[in-house]
Amino acid sequence: MAASTNKIVVDHASKLFLEGTVVAFRNIDLAVQPNELLCIVGPSGCGKTTLLRCIGGLLATSSGQILIDGEAVHSPRGGVAIVFQHFGLLPWKTVADNVAFGLKMAGAPRQLVAERMGHYIRLVGLGGFEGHYPYQLSGGMQQRVGLARALAINPEILLMDEPFASVDAQTREVLQEELLQLHDRERKTMIFITHSIDEAIVLGDRVAVMTTRPGRVKEILPIDFKRPRDPAAVRAHAHYTELRNHIWNELRPTVLEETHERHPS
Repeated sequence: MAASTNKIVVDHASKLFLEGTVVAFRNIDLAVQPNELLCIVGPSGCGKTTLLRCIGGLLATSSGQILIDGEAVHSPRGGVAIVFQHFGLLPWKTVADNVAFGLKMAGAPRQLVAERMGHYIRLVGLGGFEGHYPYQLSGGMQQRVGLARALAINPEILLMDEPFASVDAQTREVLQEELLQLHDRERKTMIFITHSIDEAIVLGDRVAVMTTRPGRVKEILPIDFKRPRDPAAVRAHAHYTELRNHIWNELRPTVLEETHERHPS
């Protein structure tokens, strides 16, 4: 697809480490449309996180290029926020100060900092916890703080690296519902990396399935469930089962191969 019609374009991109002896991903082509929520699934070590870091400008590609709004990505840029699996909160700062951190670093006026901080703390359901410290919060609440911090800078693009992987199953489903609601309200372009096939189907407009290392995009599946979405209704639909089985069948051979390599009989 032409770069001009997409928010993000990954164009024949590869990333190599250790003087080319380790290939994280090779010759990836990927296009993300404005306001799309694209989920990426794949086996461990297939380069998903490395790809996300390259899109965010934290790493340079070894070949090919990544474009945002038609401009090549060479370093972190404004309008892009990243939410990591491990929350990355500053333990000596309160919820309010953690959420405001990016705005303050950008030199935003005090009134704007206060307005956005309060708005996004309430948006993620943490009103009343502004003065709490991270150690006083559950894992799910800490993840909400990380999400609010990313949203507070009002990014056009939100990159999420397995953000719900460290919380319990029940909290994970609550956070999925909240992210769906946020996406409907905020209408941002999002890339969401996950190991969970269920999560990818529930959240995504499309799901990109990656191969084992060196990672390649094996298939991109459209997820046709209408928005706004009810996760329970999605899971109860017959098409959900079809999609889940299809994606698992794509991933299963490489997952089994890796398992046998790690635990030979």
